[in-house]
Amino acid sequence: MAQFTVREVEGMRQVRIDLQDEAIRTRRGALSNLRGRIRVTARLPGMGDLVRGALTDEARVRPEYSGTGAILLQPSLGGYHVMELTGGDRWVLEPGVFWASESTVSLGLHRERMWPSFWAGDGFLAWKTTVAGQGLVAINAPGPVEVVEVEDNEIRVQGRLVLGRTDGLSFSMKRASTLLRSPLVGQKLLRVLTGTGKALVCWTPYWNQHIYQRMTGETIRASLFE
Repeated sequence: MAQFTVREVEGMRQVRIDLQDEAIRTRRGALSNLRGRIRVTARLPGMGDLVRGALTDEARVRPEYSGTGAILLQPSLGGYHVMELTGGDRWVLEPGVFWASESTVSLGLHRERMWPSFWAGDGFLAWKTTVAGQGLVAINAPGPVEVVEVEDNEIRVQGRLVLGRTDGLSFSMKRASTLLRSPLVGQKLLRVLTGTGKALVCWTPYWNQHIYQRMTGETIRASLFE
């Protein structure tokens, strides 16, 4: 198994991956540097990949690195979370969240229902990366990540606090209260996950990422908490 390490230098975090005759895939453009005998490849996109790429920010083609050595990915004021898949769950990740994974992890795409994705601000055609199988996955996060268990219930959040969910949770949008009372509550539409499963939630950003965002209006992905 490849070794994924999140290291912190000068208030920034980055993912280091050590390979021993192994292979990983990363988000397109995520590489900072590499050392050792590592080969970089990428399969050619098909017509479906080109169409989906034109409609969404989620790239279907991701570079693969194989061999023996060390890979350092791009650093960030935000953070990264590494989780291990054991073959039991299929995760649906929010756009821009996937960062890297072992080649044993199966990558796919999931399209949300039109109206919930539209009211969430993602448009009518919202494609999201899925990960399943066995192996390590690193995700892009603005702060510490907590795995929340949802058992035959629901979780409601304001903004893009949920970074990913398992298949057993369905996504929808709801008002915080009734139509007339919602403006008095002061909350916009809430993102709702219903069913049984797990959710990756980031309740708060790292302080330096938060300060940078407040000063510049920019974040890792420009709209993670909108």
